[in-house]
Amino acid sequence: MKNKIKNIIMVSLFAALTAVGAFIKIPIPYVPLTLQTLMVMLAGLILGSRLGALSQILYLTIGLIGLPIFAQGGGPGYVLQPSFGFLVGFIAGAYVIGKVVERERSLSFPRTLAALLLGQAAIYLFGISYLYFNLNYIINKPISLFTTLKIGFLVFIPGDILKTLVAASIMAPIRRRLTLIQ
Repeated sequence: MKNKIKNIIMVSLFAALTAVGAFIKIPIPYVPLTLQTLMVMLAGLILGSRLGALSQILYLTIGLIGLPIFAQGGGPGYVLQPSFGFLVGFIAGAYVIGKVVERERSLSFPRTLAALLLGQAAIYLFGISYLYFNLNYIINKPISLFTTLKIGFLVFIPGDILKTLVAASIMAPIRRRLTLIQ
């Protein structure tokens, strides 16, 4: 019972942290630069695949219900936003990161970086695919795949490198403290 309560608290905490990350943003067209992906990475690293993904499912559900916790609002109509695919990708990203780290007893810095990069690849797979589909078929603004990559990927590389290094650097101390609490 104690473990279930701890899991509920941790899943809720990472859903809340992802929401907070949405409000720390640099607005750019179509997909704002936020700290959400840092929280997704930490969710996967700390909670593992199942609970990390669950924290992002909770975040997505709360936002789609109508609470304005996404970078540009909330509600069921948010599925029509060009950036919605990235939110779906958060679930996959946290899951992939968690799956990689669950297989390791002690994580090296390079292994942690590899897990984070794979998780980000999952986020971008969903995000860029949906961005391309949305702009071309929902908003009806014809755009090439190369242009989609420029506005949905290339512009984020410097920030994502920084967030990846931060997540990899703080993961070990956080995990140590959490094992002391258990």
